Amino acid sequence: MAPSSANPPGRLRRDAQRNRELLLAAARDMFSRHGLDVPLDQIAKEAGVGNATLYRHFPTREALIGEVFADAGAGVAAAGADALAAEDAWTGLEGYFGRIFELVAADRGINDLVTQAIPTIPGMIEISRRHAATVGVLIARAQEQGTMRRDVVTMDLLFLLGPLCRALPATTELRPDLWRRYLALLLDGFRVPAAHPLPVPPIGEEHLDRMFADLWEAQAPEAPQAAGALPTPGTP
Repeated sequence: MAPSSANPPGRLRRDAQRNRELLLAAARDMFSRHGLDVPLDQIAKEAGVGNATLYRHFPTREALIGEVFADAGAGVAAAGADALAAEDAWTGLEGYFGRIFELVAADRGINDLVTQAIPTIPGMIEISRRHAATVGVLIARAQEQGTMRRDVVTMDLLFLLGPLCRALPATTELRPDLWRRYLALLLDGFRVPAAHPLPVPPIGEEHLDRMFADLWEAQAPEAPQAAGALPTPGTP
């Protein structure tokens, strides 16, 4: 049967594209303000479309999140490239985490994205691996340059920075730049002048996601799993 002249294929495609753009704009705004657990029917309502239209474009929450934050990996990669290009590794490390914290302090959705282990979101495993590799290189270089204590490993930073990152929405309500104070205090503990012998060895990366997942589930049983500053690579 020939298409109805009242609904030509070109018009249908334009309407579908418009609905997709409305959904992405609504999701981006609501994720930014409220986090990734916003009910999908509220996003559809905000976009002015029905639930069926939302699921036709984005069959799962993960698919929608992946599309909204498709450029998140590029931001992390750019911050990492700039940090690795710095002659002084400590300056590069401070600048790298400063840029990441600026992102997660300003956007609740990005905060959730980088502090929850959601490996089904497209691109998250690659972002995680790139992040961990960048931190590892910066630590090694800082230790070679004599500015970072020798007993620090990558997981030490991820272990401590994850909870601080997660706390940013609350601190932002008090003062938008308050996180700068606590990030500076935390990083100072990794400097050589502050070094004291550490009493126990660090945990391995295979334990980090599980530990934060248990904490997250205890606080919000229906929420996605939580992890460190960014999900660690290779974790089931």
